[in-house]
Amino acid sequence: MIPPVQVSPLIKFTRYSALLVGMIYGKKRYDYLKPIAEEERRIEAEEKKKREELERIAKELAEGGLLG
Repeated sequence: MIPPVQVSPLIKFTRYSALLVGMIYGKKRYDYLKPIAEEERRIEAEEKKKREELERIAKELAEGGLLG
């Protein structure tokens, strides 16, 4: 079995620096996108509620519930 190769300290430092920078970027990006997604979910919920109400009314009209 071949013994492990010594990795340069510069390479180790670069790898962990890139990892840290990626984590910081990901956190900032998440914090930027989270309120946008929440607003989209809120709007979608309102539209779904309206759509369900219209479907319920259309079903009652089709059955003659409101007219007779």
